[in-house]
Amino acid sequence: MPKTPAANTLFYGDNLDILREYIADETVDLVYLDPPFNSNATYNVLFHAPTGEQSQAQIEAFGDTWHWNIHAEEAFDQVIKSGNSDAAEMLRAMRSFLKENDMMAYLAMMAVRLLELHRVLKPTGSLYLHCDPTASHYLKILLDSVFGPQRFSNEIIWQRSTGKSLMSRRLPTNHDTILFYQKSDDFVWNEDALFIEYDQSDLPEKTAEKYKHRDKDGRIFRLDSLINPNANRPNLTYEFLGVTRVWRWTRERMQEAYEKGLVIQTNPGTVPQLKRYLDEQRGLPLSDVWTDIPPINSQAQERLGYPTQKPLALLERILSASSNEGDLVLDPFCGCGTTVHAAQKLKRRWIGIDITHLAIGLIKRRLIDAFPQAQFDIQGVPKDIGAARELALQDKHQFQLWALSMIEAQPYKGGKKGGDTGIDGYLYFKPDGKVTEKAVVSVKGGQNLNPNMVRDLVGTVDSEKAKMGVFLTLEDPTTGMRTAAAKAGFYETDYGKFEKIQILTVEDLFDGKKPHMPWIDPTVFKKAKRENTETQKKLDL
Repeated sequence: MPKTPAANTLFYGDNLDILREYIADETVDLVYLDPPFNSNATYNVLFHAPTGEQSQAQIEAFGDTWHWNIHAEEAFDQVIKSGNSDAAEMLRAMRSFLKENDMMAYLAMMAVRLLELHRVLKPTGSLYLHCDPTASHYLKILLDSVFGPQRFSNEIIWQRSTGKSLMSRRLPTNHDTILFYQKSDDFVWNEDALFIEYDQSDLPEKTAEKYKHRDKDGRIFRLDSLINPNANRPNLTYEFLGVTRVWRWTRERMQEAYEKGLVIQTNPGTVPQLKRYLDEQRGLPLSDVWTDIPPINSQAQERLGYPTQKPLALLERILSASSNEGDLVLDPFCGCGTTVHAAQKLKRRWIGIDITHLAIGLIKRRLIDAFPQAQFDIQGVPKDIGAARELALQDKHQFQLWALSMIEAQPYKGGKKGGDTGIDGYLYFKPDGKVTEKAVVSVKGGQNLNPNMVRDLVGTVDSEKAKMGVFLTLEDPTTGMRTAAAKAGFYETDYGKFEKIQILTVEDLFDGKKPHMPWIDPTVFKKAKRENTETQKKLDL
């Protein structure tokens, strides 16, 4: 039986494997997932170009095109044999209708994961599945079969963009769907979190009709009755400010409120009334249509360049409504880490899972920027030379991304899986503190190394008009390689000279060594806003 990690943990790997190996039954309080599906798109991570030009470094973060293959067949078979007859019958019916296509592959992959997510949820837990209209109707049927239709709470509509011009043959789509399920009737539900603070400059008509008074400090208030609806209350019948009525409060409480200025008499002899301030009210109650949280646009302060990034406010609302401080929140498709950011900020424990080292690196940087004192663990990434060799054998592309993340280099689009242009990434630096220059990074995870690889890097540095080159290698370089690097000479600045071609091994990276170059340009990766220091304290785990 797996034992769920107690500390905040990022996992690299397939979330199905992580769930089965590391997450115990009924240990998670809240699940939020945003599984990608768009058969005509590939999501890219966009990096800031220091020169102000369009960045070349748009690399494949994950392909969300799903195809029917042996993995989809295996997922389908696992659901059929899972013991959940409702889920098995539903998936079988879907396959009969959809046949073996991309959508069916996606649903099979999701079904087996939803069964695991249901398993790890506590009886008091809830699940929010975020999707677009492409697959939301199919996913809802799957969730009904896994959780039971009686466990469906809401289909939340989030308006992710403002109105667009009409399309030629259909209406434009500007919303996402969030499907909300709970595991039992005894689920966490914090009602106070489901109110929107009033915008005093744009109050709803009925609210404005009631709250039409302002005090000397400019606070908006309304006058409310203090008369008791029950006329037969002798103990609450007394004279106050010359008026005898059956009051809602005792004389002592009435006098205390009067002394605080909360009970007023508009004119002598009139019935005293209560001042009810607008800013002390809970706000507008939320419905299942959320239009008040804007999407991440190009000007948004929290934008990190991840195209599927969701607003932090959206996750804060979900976590506040369906979890409490100290609860464990799980995001099995954590992308750029908005869920774990919200969880850390709201003092929840968290687990994030992603299948790319690029995402893990982005989340690590985001958490360090926003919460400098936060403590968390990262599992599944190489922590010694043996694990690095294993990763290089399993997936050259992921090895490259991991190695680049070790020196905080920006991946290059030519370094994506299946391509080899001699450029795997860039490092940007400012030798004079003003003008940005670049270094080309080449990563080699194989054992067959030779001096020509270094000579190729020298040529690439020159053709790219770069100032330096960094050669990252899994194995020790040959003497000829070091000689070739030395022959490239130095990059000289007013602040010192630096080897033009530098060779670093993975062992060097584990020892904490970094490329020796001028001041690294900090604008390449947009930093997450630092959160209030009070939220940075280590959670009492």
